[in-house]
Amino acid sequence: MSMPQAELAAKPRRVEKANLSSFLGKSLYYVILSIITIIIFVPLLVVVFAAFKTSPELAATSPFALPKSWSFHNFAVAFEKANMLVGLINSLSVTVTSVVINAILGAMTAFVLNRFNFRFKKTIFLLFIIASVVPAYTTEVARFQTIKSLGLYNTIFAPLIIYAGTDLMQIFIYLQFIEKISKQLDESALLDGASYFRIFRSILFPLLLPATATLAIIKAVDIMNDMYIPYLYMPSKKLSTLSTALMTFVGERATYWNELSAAIILVMLPTILIYLVLRKFIFAGLMDGAIKE
Repeated sequence: MSMPQAELAAKPRRVEKANLSSFLGKSLYYVILSIITIIIFVPLLVVVFAAFKTSPELAATSPFALPKSWSFHNFAVAFEKANMLVGLINSLSVTVTSVVINAILGAMTAFVLNRFNFRFKKTIFLLFIIASVVPAYTTEVARFQTIKSLGLYNTIFAPLIIYAGTDLMQIFIYLQFIEKISKQLDESALLDGASYFRIFRSILFPLLLPATATLAIIKAVDIMNDMYIPYLYMPSKKLSTLSTALMTFVGERATYWNELSAAIILVMLPTILIYLVLRKFIFAGLMDGAIKE
């Protein structure tokens, strides 16, 4: 068999191997995706079913069994018993204030690190990297003592100070956006007599709105879902948030699983609505910040 004929005979085999490899790759992809979907949605499905069941029905039936009657009684009880309205007000107050302060601090930090050269620039950036690597729980004692010494324990200002601090992810995304903004805008504004603060406020920050929207959404969802910091620093019932309100249904002797499940769904609704309405800004902001022109 000549060389061209051998190559022609081997070509179908290579095509078959390529098709088989592609098929196996796609199959593995769908298997992994199915497993992840089951892991995520099965517990959520159990919570939804439990939220519509009575206590006797919940004890007598399988967690995967459909409720006999889809009653919203548990939701009404959970809303009133956990004082969800107070929790919603406190959660929104902490979230909105923290996100605004956090966005301003993050954008200003990225502006300084990108536009100015100073002696400890690399050191400051390195400190942010170290802070992101060190587990937060290892510094909890020092942070708690600091908050208590400032007289902010059991006040709404304690989580505000903690949440308002910027982190490495915010600085990185802001830096990606700022690098795409020409420095000639800064130079032109300086020639017109504008200060650096005026340049940041009137030129840079408006151009950073896509990144700000993305980070604000991510930060807001993170704060709304956090239970640890509000529960530790705001134990008063008057300062309860949506997440800490769930502790109302957990006791030493009994746990009201049907009411707790209903409360979990009520707590999830604000963050789900925020994500569904603003999800396009999340992906658009992340992609714009990751791609350089």
